[in-house]
Amino acid sequence: MNSLLSSGSRLCSLAPRTCRSLATATKSRPVPSRRGIHNLLPTASQIPLIRAAESITTPEAFLKAIGRSADTKVSVESWDEFWQQSSANLKSAGVGVRDRRYILWCMEKYRSGLSVEEFAHEPRPKKTVRGWGPTVQDGKRIRSRRDRTK
Repeated sequence: MNSLLSSGSRLCSLAPRTCRSLATATKSRPVPSRRGIHNLLPTASQIPLIRAAESITTPEAFLKAIGRSADTKVSVESWDEFWQQSSANLKSAGVGVRDRRYILWCMEKYRSGLSVEEFAHEPRPKKTVRGWGPTVQDGKRIRSRRDRTK
């Protein structure tokens, strides 16, 4: 009987498994630590003010480095004041929506440690043909082949 049991276990190990095991991949992933909201926002001391490899020493230099003439749209005196800017503050200063979003996005990328050259980019150019959908192709108006007299 022992030989029968041992041969059966060998057969099971040679046959392909058709069902998943109970152990899942989520067990191998670490569980993130519990954090409060106060840990999500960095304090002024945690924000990288000056990096050795870059020549950004003032908020004006940062705004000039990200491009899109952001340095003319926002005027900030100190780093602490600059990093405390929010969308509402920029809106009250008269900055447009796209510029506001781009500036805040660049601030977050720079805060996370990326170099300005890695993330700064120019805006997309305007589309040449806009607003007419499929009726206009390559700048020419396309007329339908169906009979419109019905």
